[in-house]
Order: sequence, then C-alpha cells, then structure tokens
Amino acid sequence: MGIIANYQYLSDKNLKEMKLFYNEAVDDIEDDKDGSNDIEIQLDMDKMWDALHFALTRVGKDDAIENNHLSEAVFGVNSIKNSGEYIAYTQKSKVKDIVLSLEDFDIDKALENLSMSRLKETNIYPNIWDYEEDADKIREELRKYFQRLRDFYKKILEVNGNVVIIIC
Repeated sequence: MGIIANYQYLSDKNLKEMKLFYNEAVDDIEDDKDGSNDIEIQLDMDKMWDALHFALTRVGKDDAIENNHLSEAVFGVNSIKNSGEYIAYTQKSKVKDIVLSLEDFDIDKALENLSMSRLKETNIYPNIWDYEEDADKIREELRKYFQRLRDFYKKILEVNGNVVIIIC
C-alpha cells in the first residue's frame, strides 16, 4: 500500500468543525448560509501527487512553495499541525487564484521536459523512475491527473467551496 492524496469539497461549517477539532483558529471562516454539506466533489490522485507537484513546480514535497498557487493546488494553503497524517485545506478565497494558475499552466511543455532520472534524483514519490521505457506512459498519467486536478478546482470554484487535502 502506498501514500495517496485525496482532495474533497469542504463546506464552511465542516471547515470550521475540522479546525476546532485540531485546535486551529476559526476566526477567519465566514459562515456561508448557502454552503451545502451534501455536495460531493472529490479527486483521488492516487500515488502521483508528488510527481505532479514536481511537474508543476520542479520541486518535491519537502520543498513545497508557500504562496505559489501551483504548489498550493497539490498541497493546500494551510496544513493542520496536530494531525498524525498530512491534512491541509484551502479556503474558498484562494480557489480562484489556483484555478487561474492551473488554466495558465502549459502541462504539455512541462511534461515534455520531464526527466525520469531527475525525478529519481529528487526522490520524488513513488519510486518508479528507473524504468525509462515507461516514461511516455507516466507522462500521460500525469497529464490526466493534471486535467482532473484542474477540473476539480473549477468545480470547487463553481460551488464556492473550500478544499481539504489528505495525504496518507
């Protein structure tokens, strides 16, 4: 079993409850009366989250870039400190910037220049980079995950929602 990333819609109410549970400040959450707890928008990135982050930013998980919308698309804006697994969230006020950055990003160009040996040297998860003959297949998989991630954030923007990211 590997480490997977899951992205989900989060209502204002559920974001507030999550932050309270983990003893995080909640004063920056507005109560949206129109927010819905029954909206189900999610994305399972499986094991390719770190490789996609590298394709977007040229750095791995240990060097996630603060205030970089492409990095935040994968790892969220705020991480929960009191959790045994990686949990982060992005509040609705940041989602539009992430969507715009994903729409402006040239994934084809980034993947064209993506080297399997560089992924290995940088210790990008998962450790599958020894198989150069699979490079085209891996690039295509990353392209699909990029498109799914972009579409996920677009849907979140449409419903004016927050995002929770769990990597475990």
